[in-house]
Amino acid sequence: MPRLILFNKPYDVLSQFTDRGSPTTRATLSDFVAVPGVYPAGRLDRDSEGLLLLTDDGRLQARIADPRFKLSKTYLVQVEGVPDAAALDALRGGVLLNDGPTRPAEVEPIAAPELWPRTPPIRVRKAIPDCWLRLTIREGRNRQVRRMTAAVGHPTLRLVRWRIGDWTLNDLAPGAWRDA
Repeated sequence: MPRLILFNKPYDVLSQFTDRGSPTTRATLSDFVAVPGVYPAGRLDRDSEGLLLLTDDGRLQARIADPRFKLSKTYLVQVEGVPDAAALDALRGGVLLNDGPTRPAEVEPIAAPELWPRTPPIRVRKAIPDCWLRLTIREGRNRQVRRMTAAVGHPTLRLVRWRIGDWTLNDLAPGAWRDA
């Protein structure tokens, strides 16, 4: 039976088990998950937090990570400024990035979610408000959500992946994991 692990990746942790080529040691998955034979199904940038799936099944790993399968990924995104209807509609219609247009996203403004504190905290600028969005995509390009929000004039301040397909973070604390 394939093993599938749900892991809440903290901020500033690499989505790999080793840190090759870095002059300084950075936190990796091996600092949190001591399970042999599992590998990340997809990636989550070092400066992003939230749900990362690990599995020992190559076919399952491919199904989760490959954009051809269009598995939805939902993010809680804190952005700089307050997006107007035009910015939200642009995200819903697909945004043109330097590597081509994105698929349409589902997006809605939400109240600030009750999340764990981030260390270090995001930068706060008194003169510029911020806002939270729930954004769902069905592809996974490099830094895609950050590039999408920046393209509509609202840079991402904090990014937490909350759901991948039917798997969700729910009450999993940062750095904790459980079998699915």
